[in-house]
Amino acid sequence: MKSILIFCCVLLFGSLSCLAQTVTPKAIAPYTPAVMANGTLYISGQIPIVPETSLLITGDISKATEQCMNNIGALLKQNNMDFEDLVMVNIYMTNMDNYKAINDAYAPFFKNKKFPARAAVQVGRLPKDAEVEISGIATKH
Repeated sequence: MKSILIFCCVLLFGSLSCLAQTVTPKAIAPYTPAVMANGTLYISGQIPIVPETSLLITGDISKATEQCMNNIGALLKQNNMDFEDLVMVNIYMTNMDNYKAINDAYAPFFKNKKFPARAAVQVGRLPKDAEVEISGIATKH
């Protein structure tokens, strides 16, 4: 009985610690999602894949953009940074008509309205036929 109780506690506390961990996106090709070099974090392009399910969000550019930003946020958090540490962001979209919706979904991630430098361009196609991809560079101030 005592061993069963210990086993249950290990399962419970192990599960709780797993819930506290930040889930970061896995690379879909031979690259690293984020690399720290000399205090600068280089974040590879993030498409709207939900890390927990590996599902790609399509058909709703606002939700897709939010997922890209959530993935970036997880990588920032993993490196003890946040959105305020971003100094450059690149947004790639397959339809420039989505520009406003992407901006509307992107802006709230910067609570103090301290936006990084940015490029936003339309491209012909993205990995997995995603509609948006976002990459970034972050540094500690």
